[in-house]
Amino acid sequence: MGKIKIGIINVSDRASMGIYEDLPGKEVRKLLNLWLTNEWEEEYKVIPDEQNLLEKAMIDMTDHKDCCLVITTGGTGPAVRDVTPEATIAVCEKLLPGFGEQMRQASLQYVPTAILSRQTSGIRGKTLIVNLPGKPKAIKECLEVVFPAIPYCIDLLEGPFLKTNENEMKIFRPRKS
Repeated sequence: MGKIKIGIINVSDRASMGIYEDLPGKEVRKLLNLWLTNEWEEEYKVIPDEQNLLEKAMIDMTDHKDCCLVITTGGTGPAVRDVTPEATIAVCEKLLPGFGEQMRQASLQYVPTAILSRQTSGIRGKTLIVNLPGKPKAIKECLEVVFPAIPYCIDLLEGPFLKTNENEMKIFRPRKS
């Protein structure tokens, strides 16, 4: 098996036009570098809030770039141009609603507007796709509550064995009986 590949997609009209720096994507990269002990390489894109472009990017990362995990940031709210969940649902064969439920529950500890969040998760082929909000603080708050399940999910999809720095991120894998 080759190097572990993880896709990171920041969905943002303004970042895609260079109006502001891609802080969400950098936050995901920072957290993965902190938590994972495996060597990994990223497939990285910053795209506007356009459902067809997001679907193409996710399909490319899952079907052609062999990413075991694709993490999106942004486009998960109720605004007219927020289409990340719709794109995710369109490309996935199975949905994992527990990811979104857990992230919203965690976010409610910080802001009452967490109920407006629509992030979701699903599986395409052997790839887990996880939607995160677009603000770096919310990205950390959400990813740290669902990440403990991500390596085991990737195991179940017959993907690479992700290892973490236990001092930074404790994951859960059931004991083999």
